[in-house]
Amino acid sequence: MNENNNMICDLETGVCGVVEEENMEIIDFNQPKKTVNVYYVTDPICSHCWALEPVLRRFVEQYGQHFNFHTIMGGLLEKWHDGPIDPANGIFKPADVAGHWREVGEISRMPIDGSLMIDNPVQSSYPPSRVFKVIQKNHNDALAFEFLRRAREALFAFNQNISDESVLIEIVNKLEIDGKSIVNEAEQQTGQQLLNEDFMLARNLGVRGFPTIIIVNEENKGVKIVGARSLENYAAGLKQVLNLEELQPKQQPSLSNLLEKEKLLFSKEIEVMYDVEKSEINSFVGKELSPNSYQVKEILGELYFTTITK
Repeated sequence: MNENNNMICDLETGVCGVVEEENMEIIDFNQPKKTVNVYYVTDPICSHCWALEPVLRRFVEQYGQHFNFHTIMGGLLEKWHDGPIDPANGIFKPADVAGHWREVGEISRMPIDGSLMIDNPVQSSYPPSRVFKVIQKNHNDALAFEFLRRAREALFAFNQNISDESVLIEIVNKLEIDGKSIVNEAEQQTGQQLLNEDFMLARNLGVRGFPTIIIVNEENKGVKIVGARSLENYAAGLKQVLNLEELQPKQQPSLSNLLEKEKLLFSKEIEVMYDVEKSEINSFVGKELSPNSYQVKEILGELYFTTITK
């Protein structure tokens, strides 16, 4: 009789036979350490960053398990001065921004009003950038990122001046933290010091415009993707940096979970996340959400969906 009881049925081949592996092996069920860093260099008043939101969200939701995500403030506008700010886009004074923004909004379908740049222009993108940094320091990255989103909604869709102290306080208060003390701290020297650290990092990463996404591995080799690109672009860059032939995306979260987390989603964001046609958006949302859990509204010709606050 064969005394070798060390038999196994192999799951892959379906063949049963003698085990060829060692009697005992040490295994580790911990999640593998994320060795890739994604740096998203941006600015609160960058219209192309606003246009990127739908794609960026899907990229982070479906591929975020592979990387650590870092948001870096780039410092788009310290203050208006007599010389050109962005001659390539024909921007010399605040009023020139309005037309450029509207165009970005129409092309991307992430709504942008822009008229405040004519009658109540944002004087600097540094105040909201400093608030972002202080929230990040005092609380966490997730809350700072939520602040950035709310600030952009306020500016682009709802036409509010986010360089204004009272507007910033109101946005921060809605995050259920103390807006007055956060905005006050942001205006101290420490607020600017935190921002300067981001500026230095952006310079070291070789960033000259926004949005820029840089994907870097542990050997500090990577790819730089400039401008608002497609999901395929970012996935291909990640694949290259990870040196993988295939990259399995995670299943998208359900719309009810996503809306609960995000609080407000524009039609375009839902279309991009779930590959839904614009004409199908109402029936898709109706199918995915219970009727008393959301409201649908319209702004600048675009639908948006919000949770109903209890």
